[in-house]
Amino acid sequence: MNALHQYYENQEEPNRSCLLALRDLILPLDRDITHELKYGMPFFCYKGKMFCYLWVHKKLGQPYIGIVEGKHFKHPLLIQEKRSRMKVMMLDANADLPVKTIKEIIKQALALYKNGVVKI
Repeated sequence: MNALHQYYENQEEPNRSCLLALRDLILPLDRDITHELKYGMPFFCYKGKMFCYLWVHKKLGQPYIGIVEGKHFKHPLLIQEKRSRMKVMMLDANADLPVKTIKEIIKQALALYKNGVVKI
């Protein structure tokens, strides 16, 4: 079992199922998205450049999607907290995922790379 797979296996339910569902939602959005473990976290890269990641908030225990270059766009569900560059979208692992919204945010993040706002 590789380290990336192990990361998901080590998560407690319902966070594990939520994180796996997010992975399965993000990967098919573009053929140039790859999935790898960096800094002990599952990262998604676009043409080798990290653009988002999955994690569980230490204090709240909730899974979230981190958008690496979130500072470049606004969305009401993205929060900055004390980060200068990244924004996160908190999720409730016990509720249905807002699939349409997640796809919209991921596509906005990808557009930053595709349109040259963030250099690849």
